[in-house]
Amino acid sequence: MAAKPQVRNAQDAGSAPDDRETHPVDETLPPVKMLTSGLQHVAAMYAGVVAPPLIVGAAVGLSGTELTFLTGASLFTAGLATFLQTLGVWKIGARLPFVNGVTFAGVAPMLAIVDTTDDKADALPVIFGAIIVAGLLGFLAAPWFSRLVRFFPPVVTGTVITLIGVSLLPVAFGWAQGPNPQAEDYGSTTFLSLAAITLVVVLLLRRFTRGFLKQIAVLVGLVIGTVIAIPFGVTDFSPVTEADIVGFPTPFHFGGPQFALAAIISMCVVMLVSMTESTADMLALGEIVERPADEKTIAAGLRADTLGSAISPLFNGFMCSAFAQNIGLVAMTRIRSRFVVACGGGFLVLMGLSPVAASLISVVPRPVLGGAGVVLFGSVAASGIQTLVKAGLEKDNNVLIVAVSLAVGIIPITAPEFYHAFPETAKIILDSGISTGCVAAVVLNVVFNHLGRGRDDDEVTAPMEPGEDISGSHTAKAAHVH
Repeated sequence: MAAKPQVRNAQDAGSAPDDRETHPVDETLPPVKMLTSGLQHVAAMYAGVVAPPLIVGAAVGLSGTELTFLTGASLFTAGLATFLQTLGVWKIGARLPFVNGVTFAGVAPMLAIVDTTDDKADALPVIFGAIIVAGLLGFLAAPWFSRLVRFFPPVVTGTVITLIGVSLLPVAFGWAQGPNPQAEDYGSTTFLSLAAITLVVVLLLRRFTRGFLKQIAVLVGLVIGTVIAIPFGVTDFSPVTEADIVGFPTPFHFGGPQFALAAIISMCVVMLVSMTESTADMLALGEIVERPADEKTIAAGLRADTLGSAISPLFNGFMCSAFAQNIGLVAMTRIRSRFVVACGGGFLVLMGLSPVAASLISVVPRPVLGGAGVVLFGSVAASGIQTLVKAGLEKDNNVLIVAVSLAVGIIPITAPEFYHAFPETAKIILDSGISTGCVAAVVLNVVFNHLGRGRDDDEVTAPMEPGEDISGSHTAKAAHVH
């Protein structure tokens, strides 16, 4: 006799088979909710997408028109990469609510490539050639890289998720102070007040509203903050009036790709950093949406990252990676549908094809984004702490893993010049607190919980309660953490 299909709970028993198998990640939402929630994801990550092309384009010496083109190309390719992640093709794509965009880890090495290129006109083609090679090599390596997932138990993932949130908070604080760190009014009371007002609006909406309005609190907060900023002269509508209605990122607009060995090696290192961060992000998102990312999911997600990176230069885009700030949005809103994020990817593609549409998001003042970012990025850190609760911190070994890994990961935030004497290639990795903290957590977990296991497995008291007795039931909670 054939076995009866299992159901998840009593409510599922009376449901149709399709209902039983539908996970919130795979649900489709009503059109209005889908569109507004997708737009909210775009608003959360827009500044992160456009910053790298603006920085690199300025270093190359591009004109204002060319900078706009490069920015639009980055939005377009971010949308394509997001489609790959959320919708998936074959064994490509994690099929989670995962936003992809230009990774900031590549900015420093790309600037180094610009500096070492004699003819600046060749700088972008050299960068694009290096990204293509790094992307293809990463795509081939994805299945092997994904096998590292067994080294990411809760004690590691919780630490990394917390570091993701903590590492992003300085970005929000920088936004809150204004758009230009060199300006005299940077960090003025006006900018900080606008950030605070936006933060308060988001908190009030989250506290006193329900349903759909509560879920789009960040988007509503951004709109209200932008309107409030108008009398202060902070809201700039000139990008909208000056932008073209339609524009397509012409393939290889800046010239065909050039392949320089030094540049390729540099971008391959960035790819490894990006794959490490993406793995941590997928594990974090899997916990948040209650669909844990296994080895197969991570391999598919890394294929989407790397293939998206290899395709991006065709349309004048840069290396793509997962955007951790959008994980905070998923954690806060509890909207877990991957189709919502795919809708956000659609907005990114449209913005890449229409400079006017792209400029609408750019109207939101940076301090307003900063106020909302505090909630978004703080939510990521809070999710990490929730994961650490499951990590068996009754064990002295796990306490040490978390303590040292957090310390290592926070170094680039609290002491930005700490690694100033190291080579530029090494600083690509060391200046990423997420990467260094992740590596430290994995290595320490192997040393303390795998090598010589059983020699020192005694339970100890929590650091803040030095004399507390460990009961049998308490010990049972410290289940398999490695």
